[in-house]
Amino acid sequence: MANISIKPIGLVKNSEKQPHFGRWRDVVSEIAMDKKFTEALDGIEDYSHIIVIYWMDKVKHKVIKHHPQGREDVPLVGILACRCPGRPNPIGISTVKLLGRKGNVLKVKGLDVIDGTPIIDIKPFTPQYDVAQNPKVPNWVNRLEY
Repeated sequence: MANISIKPIGLVKNSEKQPHFGRWRDVVSEIAMDKKFTEALDGIEDYSHIIVIYWMDKVKHKVIKHHPQGREDVPLVGILACRCPGRPNPIGISTVKLLGRKGNVLKVKGLDVIDGTPIIDIKPFTPQYDVAQNPKVPNWVNRLEY
């Protein structure tokens, strides 16, 4: 397969210095976009939520199987069957509440990343595309903290 080159388009600014489980719902972050993408944000403030795609650059270990959130009370699953960070490519995705925009800076709530995380894309949350009808998840997913 060919290599893929990705360049960050922004960085996260918040008070979170270490990854953790839980509490992310209340974290307020700023996404400082590269100024050349300021106009690319025009119209984003008409959405209540956005999808943030980021590069987990601090993740150094890659795994094939994992107990999500390191919890032994949930099954050992393949890394592609959970939302854990030790992925073959450390790409993360989160749907967050958009609190506002000022120029090239977005203020969001609920982004589950640490300070300085590179942003690789942003998409508006659109219910026609982004909601599955009658989704099925394993029972253990409901025991995790977000």
